[in-house]
Amino acid sequence: MTSLAMEVAMRWATTISILAVMMVAQSDAALAAGSAYTELELEKCETLVAPDPDEPGGDFTSVLCPGLGEYKVLFKEGDLRQSIHYGFLKKSIIDHAFESFGPFNHMNPKIEWRIGAGGKPIAAIQRFLVGDESSQGQILVISKVGQPDEEEGCPVGYVDALASKDANNLARAVADGLALHFRCGIDKPDYHGAKGDKAADPMIYHGDDG
Repeated sequence: MTSLAMEVAMRWATTISILAVMMVAQSDAALAAGSAYTELELEKCETLVAPDPDEPGGDFTSVLCPGLGEYKVLFKEGDLRQSIHYGFLKKSIIDHAFESFGPFNHMNPKIEWRIGAGGKPIAAIQRFLVGDESSQGQILVISKVGQPDEEEGCPVGYVDALASKDANNLARAVADGLALHFRCGIDKPDYHGAKGDKAADPMIYHGDDG
């Protein structure tokens, strides 16, 4: 296949991916009504696990932070990698889950919450900066927000913010179309839109229910 043919095929694949998630979103009765924004402020968080330099992996930390109303944010960091979950979460997620990327990474503190029917947040979008500065990728992570009656939260999809055209709107379409019915620990989150060479593979551990 020529390079031109490969480029055309990639564009078609991107278009089909975008149309697919938008069709699901438009057919969903709980289509998000809009967005709300908050900042992750670590100085305001409650410490769950503090770093212990005397233990293996002693740089690990876990904190519970203010989010949007009653919907909290669970932030974890270890070995220069970060993980985040949103909303009402079951104990196994709080204690064990860590969902990040293989390369070193850190996140932008701004959180975009997608608001669904009844005014509740159903998804959250956060930008991760992945890899070293010389070849750093930017990935929008779209996550399901845990609800009081279903304490499940996890990534549902990813958008390469450098390779995908109109990446923010694509991430919103993924959030609106997939988050509500995504089955954490069962369904596999994937990239939507174009994926460039700076887009890292996710590192997923949802927690132990045992």
